Amino acid sequence: MRRALCLSISLAAALLSPSGAAHGANDPLLRPIEPDYARQWLDPERPHRIFGNSYSVGFGGLSVALIRTDAGLILIDGALPQAVRDIEANIRALGFSIRDVKLILSTEPHYDHAGGLAALARDSGAPVVASAYAAQVLRKAGKDANDPQASIFVRIPAVTKLRIARSGEAVRLGGVTITPVATPGHTMGSMSWRWRSCEGRDCRDMVFASSLNAVSGDGYRFSDPAHRSQVAALRKSFAIMRALPCDMLITAHPDQGKGANCRSYADSAQARLDARLRKEASARPWNALR
Repeated sequence: MRRALCLSISLAAALLSPSGAAHGANDPLLRPIEPDYARQWLDPERPHRIFGNSYSVGFGGLSVALIRTDAGLILIDGALPQAVRDIEANIRALGFSIRDVKLILSTEPHYDHAGGLAALARDSGAPVVASAYAAQVLRKAGKDANDPQASIFVRIPAVTKLRIARSGEAVRLGGVTITPVATPGHTMGSMSWRWRSCEGRDCRDMVFASSLNAVSGDGYRFSDPAHRSQVAALRKSFAIMRALPCDMLITAHPDQGKGANCRSYADSAQARLDARLRKEASARPWNALR
């Protein structure tokens, strides 16, 4: 009887834990999105220091970064809902707590990077910081009719606790300054983030780059005159990325930036866009497909 009582008390404590393990399998903020497809992104990776006060708490196919400051932690990106518990465990493995997170920065409102934001914001109590455009999309559970991938839209848990970041306007916490850099195109609200990390006198410019990939749902053509603004946004983002101070690059998908710096990352993205436009130009005219 006494053992059963202790077990009941332990279970009740777990259900009330601030980490949110509490909310169990039926937690609407943790329901898996595209679990079979998304599994490819969630290969476990040991949490580790990248440099100075910057850490990796993500996965083999999805980057999630952590920045330590004197006033708490800054988390960048939220991966998928089904990845939230692992992100929080990775934070604990580094000696921190999810409740130490004071700001959560978002690169884009697609489900693979933003699906876990709502749960992480709830569990930490921290606001999600995003561009004005992305904030609107996050409030609408990720739905954006202007997104090249709108036809394959996947709903995410809506994010309600939001702060707007404007490109170039510093975000500060505990002596650390993070600068948002608008890099639209993959989504029109995409934002990259840069800051400086030091080990003694050795200081490096860090960049967490949003995806610059020109990818879309079926039937979308970047060469369609209606989508000129999307292509122009991508080309502008390539130029911005090339010009950034960038000693160490973290890309939203690690394989996109493996062995790259900001310049070569932008060059590769531009080459993919140019290849896509050439492929579209060689296909039958848009109106001939009807």
